[in-house]
Amino acid sequence: MRRLGLLAAMLLLSACAASTPASTPTTSESPRSPTGRFQTTSPLPTSSSPSGVPTTLPDARLAAIRGALTARGVTTDQLRVVSAESVTFNDGSLGCPTPGVQYTQAQVEGMRVVVEADARQFDFRFGRTDTPTLCENPGPRSTSSNR
Repeated sequence: MRRLGLLAAMLLLSACAASTPASTPTTSESPRSPTGRFQTTSPLPTSSSPSGVPTTLPDARLAAIRGALTARGVTTDQLRVVSAESVTFNDGSLGCPTPGVQYTQAQVEGMRVVVEADARQFDFRFGRTDTPTLCENPGPRSTSSNR
């Protein structure tokens, strides 16, 4: 009788395990970006830059980006927003750490904005303020936010 019970339990467990589908990475389309194009996102990290949820770029932040580029000598009359995403950065470096610099270790709600000007792309990061940080050394991938 004991063996019959054990055999029944093993059959039930194996049936449950067999009915669970294997998880495979897939690609899905997310809503249109601010530029009107669809962005493809993957559930697995594909690069070292943060991923996030597409969002609208506030005018104040666009103006701050123009100012930062102008200060670097970049012509902004043909500035194009490639992407704007709400991102939860893993720490105060905003996903753009500078070697030897210490950052707060709390998550920071912010934004990643990629623009194109003078035939080059620029990756800007925002924390809680409208002051942009030009990211020239993307760090580890951050988590996305539903802001």
